[in-house]
Formats: sequence, structure tokens, C-alpha cells
Amino acid sequence: QLQLVESGGGLVQPGGSLRLSCAASGFTLDYYVIGWFRQAPGKEREGVSCISSSGHSYADSVKGRFTISRDNAKNTVYLQMNSLRPEDTAIYYCTAALGRGCSGYVPVNWGQGTQVTVSS
Repeated sequence: QLQLVESGGGLVQPGGSLRLSCAASGFTLDYYVIGWFRQAPGKEREGVSCISSSGHSYADSVKGRFTISRDNAKNTVYLQMNSLRPEDTAIYYCTAALGRGCSGYVPVNWGQGTQVTVSS
């Protein structure tokens, strides 16, 4: 059974950093695209970043501040978030789908989400 479990969320001051983790089980990352999405209260869900065997991508709103990476040995994907802003406050979801690239990515499997709050 494919499962995604996020961790690492929390409360951080503006300008601070957090690292989110997405632990995958029931499948190996090699053949899957992993994407991070977020949803803030009253706003539409937004794609944040994506990683695949052929590369990665970022939303314009997080470029230069967020870094996605993966550890195949641990079957885990990370999202390093630096220079956090209040507008980054949201529930962050890890997602997965079979595929080779981030272009046209449509998530199939979702984690339960982890809350990130950026506030002073």
C-alpha cells in the first residue's frame, strides 16, 4: 500500500527556515514523481515544487528560497524552506504519481499534510 507521511512543519518567525520530510512506503522513488503542494486558508491549492528522475521545478513564489531533494536510500523527499515569509503559511502536502518528469504533473497519492506557520 502506497503511503506518504509528511513531517517537519511548525511555527517559525519570518526569515527563518524549516525542512519538511516526506517518507514514502509501499513504493520506491525511482519510478515516481514527487510533488509538494500547499493550501492556505481561503486560498486555492498551489503547487510548490516537484522532483523526478529527470529534474525538478519550483513555483515562482518560492524560487531561490526553497530546495527540493531526495534520498533514495531512505525513500524520502525533503523540502528545505529558507527565508520564510508569512505568505508561506499553509498546510503542505506531499504527493506522488508514476512518471518521469515534472512537466504536466498530476498527483495521484496524497499525504495527510503538515502545518507550516510563519509568524512573529
